[in-house]
Amino acid sequence: MLLVCGGLFTHAFAAESLSTARLFSRGAEFSNVKISPTGDYISAITKHNGKDKLLILNAKTKQIHHAIFFPSNAQVGDYAWVNNERIVLQKEYLKGWSDVPLYYGELMAVNADGSRATYLFGFNSGEQQTGSHLKKNTPIRATAFILDPLPDDDRYMLVNAIPWNESNSLNYELSQTVYRVDLYKGFRRKVTTSPIGYSRFLTDHDGEVRFVAGEDENNITKVFYRQDREWLNTDNLKLNLDDFYPISFAENKNSIYAAARVKGETLGIYEINLETGEKTQIIKDDKSDPSNYWINQTTKKLYAVEFENGYPSYAFVNPEDSHSKLLKQLLASLPGHQVRIVSETRHSEKLIVVAFNDRNPGDYYIFDTKALTLQHLASAKKWLDPAQMSEVKPISFTSRDGKIISGYLTLPYGKEAKNLPLVVNPHGGPHGIRDEWGFNTQNQMLANQGMAVLQVNFRGSGGFGQNFEQAGFQKWGSEVQYDILDATHYVIDQGYVDKNRICISGGSFGGYSALQSAILEPDLFKCAIGFAGIYNLELMFDEGDIANSASGTSYLKNVLGQNSEVLRAMSPSENVDKLKANLLLVHGGDDERAPIEQLESLEKALKARDYPYEKLVMDDEGHGFYNDDNRAQYYEKMLLFLKKNLDIKS
Repeated sequence: MLLVCGGLFTHAFAAESLSTARLFSRGAEFSNVKISPTGDYISAITKHNGKDKLLILNAKTKQIHHAIFFPSNAQVGDYAWVNNERIVLQKEYLKGWSDVPLYYGELMAVNADGSRATYLFGFNSGEQQTGSHLKKNTPIRATAFILDPLPDDDRYMLVNAIPWNESNSLNYELSQTVYRVDLYKGFRRKVTTSPIGYSRFLTDHDGEVRFVAGEDENNITKVFYRQDREWLNTDNLKLNLDDFYPISFAENKNSIYAAARVKGETLGIYEINLETGEKTQIIKDDKSDPSNYWINQTTKKLYAVEFENGYPSYAFVNPEDSHSKLLKQLLASLPGHQVRIVSETRHSEKLIVVAFNDRNPGDYYIFDTKALTLQHLASAKKWLDPAQMSEVKPISFTSRDGKIISGYLTLPYGKEAKNLPLVVNPHGGPHGIRDEWGFNTQNQMLANQGMAVLQVNFRGSGGFGQNFEQAGFQKWGSEVQYDILDATHYVIDQGYVDKNRICISGGSFGGYSALQSAILEPDLFKCAIGFAGIYNLELMFDEGDIANSASGTSYLKNVLGQNSEVLRAMSPSENVDKLKANLLLVHGGDDERAPIEQLESLEKALKARDYPYEKLVMDDEGHGFYNDDNRAQYYEKMLLFLKKNLDIKS
């Protein structure tokens, strides 16, 4: 590990000298901003020579105290303050065959001043420790994530280790282990092993591992609680709740806050007594599931629940909680913004806050809770002026079969919201994922060039209850697409959009939808862009990382079905004869979720009919473009393609 001290790295950036594509493709200047437990230091990830490094600043002077980065092809990943002076961070690698950083589970530790650097956990540990009386820190074939930094323990933290399979790949289906790890020497002691795969552990106020949730090979979620070092199934509590998931402990060790649902409805928040099984519903929104849960890091108790029914909003579990009061103060101080507390000192004297909205990608502040002062720290993308960005307007309508469907319409700044060219942008997933209100870089870029952008939370989307999500199962190519098409006709009927200037563009499942919607209603779209798309549904059972596991195969059978005739009818590669739209197909050569064979299946069908199309393949990218330069190249091509087809003059 290379740890280098230096001056504060600042970016010289002339926004006016860059093309629109490069302006919007550039990643955030600062991210993952945190404050140390005593408030002495502020830390943030920034990029230097194409790699992420960690800056540590003196909180009073805002001057650089230390900078951490790795030599060669390694970079800093996620990190955490584990005591007043010490940081634990992930070591990632940028490999030639992939621009997406790879994490092999290695955890490093270092003090804020660069001293006592230690390889804590990973496959490459095992170097001899100084002094013959010290044990050797043995390597382990597992990938580590910090479970609990144990803020009241200066010496140890808890690590969640996911084992590798025989081919040295991460295997989430295997049982996972929690270790207690020495922050200075890396020695570890096993605390417990999960009784189920895809494990998600929960610790109590004292750092004891008390709950684990996971999925079996049939994707059934099961939750266990730990009593006298034994795992017991929560079915024993006879709660009669579905999708039960513990969020935090409540007032004592024997009560928790948990999310759960009844009869496929939206998730509610319950307080549950673990001794008696008594449950009390505290919060529930009839239209949407919670989108985020916010925990008081001092008490480790849930204090607020975030919902996303149109615009985001908060519901407070306990309005008298100190963090509830602080959050209300912040919302009042930053009107028009969504506010999140992302880091705090041990006793919450100072908070790191991020504020964002549909026009602002994010500003970081430090909030002094004693002096009640709010100081601006940094902007995520200072080269984008929020005053020049575009409004994102929530919409809702009734589908052809009577369902209430919601979405968002981005309207170009400075233009009348009437007869605009439109790009329909269906989201990926499709299940468990949804579109949310906020700043979307690609959509803001399109709006900057005069286009409206439509996002649709079609049936099958997550966040609106189990019944709504399951309504999209085995309906990928039919009812799901009808919702997208109905949304398009809705904004036409409202007068926002010129019906003769519409294109559709999406990534992953959105790429599938771009082609499938253009097949179902070929006269509606002038063009379609498929990015990392799925084009042959039968192929999903043979190629890609979903099919590589028993749970993945079970998932595909559940959401797609196994009727070959239906799958072919819903596959764009089998129905290119119905297409009329001009096509742009974009793919990453290293895509494991939608492997290049998906693109090749569509190309084969297009070539058989001599159907013209444009193509862009990035061999070293995966399921989405990580590299700024590659993203800029895609955006350049995308803008030229859309402007030509939508008859937009530069």
